[in-house]
Amino acid sequence: MGNRRRAREAALSILYQLEFHSRNLEEVFRGFCADHPLPLEVQTFAEELVTGTVAHREEIDTLIAHHTEHWHFSRIALVDRNILRVATYEFLYHKETPEKVILNEAIEIAKQYGSEDSGRFVNGILDKIRTITRPPLLEPAER
Repeated sequence: MGNRRRAREAALSILYQLEFHSRNLEEVFRGFCADHPLPLEVQTFAEELVTGTVAHREEIDTLIAHHTEHWHFSRIALVDRNILRVATYEFLYHKETPEKVILNEAIEIAKQYGSEDSGRFVNGILDKIRTITRPPLLEPAER
């Protein structure tokens, strides 16, 4: 497993913990890292994903909610919701990361940590979000 995948999984765990704890982000992050020592590169990327996702949570949640047809945002399983949040954050703020990588990583993490249907659910929502956050480049007009 690559360092980026480990960082995404750590970010998922930390965001999930934040759903249940009234402690602040730094405290939850430090506690997670104390219990699960990570290489510096993994820890750094995980911290960036978590702090960025939290900082832009309102925008991210609005975007996700807009693309969940017939499904109220609050009903999305916490694991799936946080996978969607991290991937949406990456789509919006990590333009250097290829969209296929973000999408595939989110789907694989959803299959591993979510329910039987999580992979398909996450794929469907993120594919819609991807078209908004990463529109295809227009082909030059033929001359």
